Amino acid sequence: MAEIKITKSDILSDNWYILRKITYEYKQADGTVQIHQREAYDRGNGATILLYNKESGTVILTKQFRLPTYINGNKDGMMIEACAGLLDQDNPEDCIRRETEEETGYKITEIQKVFEAYMSPGSVTEILYFFIAAYSKSMKVSNGGGVEHEQENIEVVEIPIQQALVMIQSGEIKDAKTIMLLQYIKLHGIL
Repeated sequence: MAEIKITKSDILSDNWYILRKITYEYKQADGTVQIHQREAYDRGNGATILLYNKESGTVILTKQFRLPTYINGNKDGMMIEACAGLLDQDNPEDCIRRETEEETGYKITEIQKVFEAYMSPGSVTEILYFFIAAYSKSMKVSNGGGVEHEQENIEVVEIPIQQALVMIQSGEIKDAKTIMLLQYIKLHGIL
């Protein structure tokens, strides 16, 4: 088993979140020590959720502009995604309840954690907590769309699960967390 010793950590940017340049010693199993330098982006941990309705066979997704995708070839920068947000000071369950109501307008009652994952472990420190929850029309308490002070402009999208799965194949849905959650509910026979 390799041993790690961080020898230096420099902040390169703390504009939006924190980008650090880390220097560390990596002691391999044979005893040799290598010096590595890597950058790690710390934006905090997050949570995501897929709302589903068994009776109608539908899911609730969001659509919003994502600059990094626009920079990397997404012509209009719009992404169809599962609702998500950063934990800030909340635990994952409280965070995802808050984000669900802010983004989708649904006040959910029971949620189920299905797993957690590092989404880009080569450069980003974030762990994402994945949830699912049933929804019904009676849970709709607002139009959603996000909160103004966070400069969110989110469209709420309700679509049949089968259509969402086809949208993965066609490339209309390219967001990893969303693909993982859609496949989870399909593989587990939830919808």
